[in-house]
Amino acid sequence: MSATEGATQPATEPASEQYDPYEAFGDLAGDVRDPWPDLAAARRRAPVQKTSIFALEGVEAPPDLPDEYTVYSYDLVSQVLRDNHTFSSEVYAAMMGPVMGHTILEMDEPEHRHHRSLVAEAFRQKTLARWESELVSPVVDELIDAFVGRGNGRAELVREFTFPFPVQVIARILGLPRGDYPRFQRWSLELISVGTDWDRGIAASEKLRDYFKEIVDRRRAEPADDLISDLAHAEIDGHTLSDEEIFAFLRLLLPAGVETTYRSSGNLLFGLLTHPDQLAAVRADRALLPQAIEEGLRWEPPLHGIARVATVDTELGGVAIKAGAVLSVAIGAANRDETRYPEPDRFDIFRDPQQHIAFGFGPHMCLGMHLARMETRVAVDALIERLPDLRLDPEGDDPHIRGQIFRSPTALPVLFG
Repeated sequence: MSATEGATQPATEPASEQYDPYEAFGDLAGDVRDPWPDLAAARRRAPVQKTSIFALEGVEAPPDLPDEYTVYSYDLVSQVLRDNHTFSSEVYAAMMGPVMGHTILEMDEPEHRHHRSLVAEAFRQKTLARWESELVSPVVDELIDAFVGRGNGRAELVREFTFPFPVQVIARILGLPRGDYPRFQRWSLELISVGTDWDRGIAASEKLRDYFKEIVDRRRAEPADDLISDLAHAEIDGHTLSDEEIFAFLRLLLPAGVETTYRSSGNLLFGLLTHPDQLAAVRADRALLPQAIEEGLRWEPPLHGIARVATVDTELGGVAIKAGAVLSVAIGAANRDETRYPEPDRFDIFRDPQQHIAFGFGPHMCLGMHLARMETRVAVDALIERLPDLRLDPEGDDPHIRGQIFRSPTALPVLFG
C-alpha cells in the first residue's frame, strides 16, 4: 500500500480561521536585534547569575516561585547539559506536556535512553542518504522553480524558501498524502506557535493526534516506506512504542524538525549574503559548505536558551543552587564565549573548528541534527547552484536577524541572475 492510499481528504479551512503563521512566528521571536553586548557583559560579570523574568519586566514576583538562574559560559552550559542527573529536563513536562504529550525532551535516564534508542533507528545514515535524494532535493527544487519561473530575478528567501521547505520535507518523510500537505502545514505551524496562542496550539495538538491516529493504525497493519511505519514497528528488547508515544514523538518532531531548520538555514544565508566574500568562496569551493553550516549554527543558533531544573542541592560555578531551582541555559551566549572562540561576534567560515552547542550537548543532544545539517546543505547548495550572482536586494526591506529566544531573519530579499 502506498503512502497516499486510503488518505483522508483534505479539509477546507473556514475563512474566519485563516491566519498567517509566518507573522505568528515573528511574534514568537520578538524584536530584539542585538542581544550580544548584553550577553557578553553578563557572561564576563559572572557565568552563573540569579535572575527573574519578573525583574526584567519590572513587576513584583509572586511568592513561592522556585529560584531562577541563567548560565552563560560555554564550560558551565556544557556541564549542565551533560549532567542530566543533577540538572533534569523534566521541567518541560509542565511547560509543554499538555501540548506535546510525554516526549523524550522531558525524560531522564533510563527512560530517555530507552525511548531514544527506539526512535534513533529511524534516523540512521542509510535512511538519511535516501531521504536526501528522494525527498529533500525534490522539495528544494520545487520551491526554487516557483520563484525562478517568475523570470524577474527576485525572491524573498524566508517566506518563499526557508520557511516552507522544512514542513514539506517532514510531511514527505512521514509519508503523508500530498493532498494533506496544506492542512498538515497549518496544524504544524499552529502547534509550534503555541507560545503566542495557547488555545490554538492545544487545538492543533488534538487535530494532529486524530490525524496521526488513522495513519498509525494503517501503518501497523500495512507498513509503508516512511517514518511513521518505522516508528510503528520499532522494537528493542521486546518493547515497542505505544500509539501515544508515537503521537508525542511526531508532535515533538515539528518544532524540532521544522522551526530549528527554518531558522538556522535563514541565519546561515543571512551570514553569507552579508559577507559576499565568504559566499563567493563557498560558490567557488562547495567543500566549504559543511564548515559554513557549523559557523552559522555557532554564530546565530536558532534557539538561544533551554531549561533545566536542579534535582538536588548543588553548586555551579561557585554559586549554590537549591533543589527545584530552574536554570536557563544560554546556548547563544555559550556559542560566543570569547574564551573559546576568538572574535566570537565575527561570522567567519574559515575559523578553526570548535564544537558548538547549537544542537545541545550530552544525553539530550538533538536526535535530528544530522537531518538538519543535510537539509541545510542541500538547500544552500541548490540556491548557490541555481541562482547566479545571488545577492541582497538593496531596494528590499532591511534584512536583519531578530529574537530573544528564537532568532532568525525576518526577510531575505535577494536578486539573482
